[in-house]
Amino acid sequence: MGADATTDWRVAIDRPDASLVVVATPNALLAEVAIGALQAGKHVLIEKPMGRSLSEALAMRAAAAAAGRTLKVGFNHRYHPAIAEARRCTQEGEIGALINLRCRYGHGGRPGYEREWRGSRLQAGGGELTDQGVHVIDLIQWFAGIPFEAYAVLQTAVWPLGDLEDNAFGVLRLPDAVVASFHTSWTQWKNMFSLEVFGERGALVVEGLGRSYGTETFTRHIRRAEGGVPETTIQRFPEEDTSWRLEWDDFIGAVLEGRRMWGTADDGVAVMRTLDALYRSAESRVPVDLGDSGRVLSAAW
Repeated sequence: MGADATTDWRVAIDRPDASLVVVATPNALLAEVAIGALQAGKHVLIEKPMGRSLSEALAMRAAAAAAGRTLKVGFNHRYHPAIAEARRCTQEGEIGALINLRCRYGHGGRPGYEREWRGSRLQAGGGELTDQGVHVIDLIQWFAGIPFEAYAVLQTAVWPLGDLEDNAFGVLRLPDAVVASFHTSWTQWKNMFSLEVFGERGALVVEGLGRSYGTETFTRHIRRAEGGVPETTIQRFPEEDTSWRLEWDDFIGAVLEGRRMWGTADDGVAVMRTLDALYRSAESRVPVDLGDSGRVLSAAW
């Protein structure tokens, strides 16, 4: 197979023989290219995040609706087998009603980050909370629903990123009294991913994403009625990461067969709405109520 190359994205989206467009650019270009492709009648898969801001996400969703085309946001973590299995177990009630979730995700950054596009507010929109944090927010919302309160603390600890964060700490209050906490970091030094889901009858733990993040594992802890050490089973997924292929297959199924897919435009907007609330909370230093996008809670947590 051959491929044509061009330095002008407008030339690519105007091709009559192309019906799908994948937008994998720095964040600053995601909305412009995606909206242009949608208006040209193309179905679009954009890499996360859904732009640099909630307003850009809303504009992309509106463009998809007006064009009658599919817009998918690249939340590929949903397709990791351990994560998908943990959600299935949660949905089927294996650990009972949800209590809380905890997620840690990070890597070590690298010298010179401040000179790359991820180190520019104009190009990236935000720091580590925007970069890996959107995956974490999406997974929390996928498991537990849309939060109604958000609180965040940001830190610029090591890398000279100016007003961008290299660490983000967040707490989300979700429906049914569920609470989620997370920490995303560019100072983790050794890459790591950990997602813990706690229910009344046990816990589910996903660790690793393959490659430098370590072998992907899924652990069930089912608590005993009498207390003590829970019944534990561990499942490992040492195979090559197939999340990208599964994400693509999901997109194609939605376009060609009208199947429901993961990572819809609504999912993307929901993540960006929570991201926006977290940044506003970090700036105001108090929790933000997502039920009223402009109101900041005065009560302390």
